[in-house]
Amino acid sequence: MKETGKINYVEMPSRDLEATKRFFGDAFGWSFIDYGPEYVSIENAGLDGGFFKSDKVATTDHGSVLVVLFSTDLEATLEKVELSGGKIVKDIFTFPGGRRFHFNDPNGNEYAVWSEPKV
Repeated sequence: MKETGKINYVEMPSRDLEATKRFFGDAFGWSFIDYGPEYVSIENAGLDGGFFKSDKVATTDHGSVLVVLFSTDLEATLEKVELSGGKIVKDIFTFPGGRRFHFNDPNGNEYAVWSEPKV
């Protein structure tokens, strides 16, 4: 149920929508719906959203919001991100509450993946 004031949709830039779809499909199993040459929506990602055609990139160094994904197996996800064409920009590190790494997608946008602490 949609609620007033709750985050409902996230849109991110993409220099190359086809490369974006390939990367996130391969690395995370996302699927997409094309809405013309400049927009694609995300399905199967846990939160509704989309990618819009843009020459800009979203990184925390530029003050961007950081989209953080979850993984039950952080090492396997890191390997899959690399094999799918992502670039690790911060290797796995611990933080209060868990562990995570940061990566750039093939367009240069920064994302993170976290997992709960190892027991």
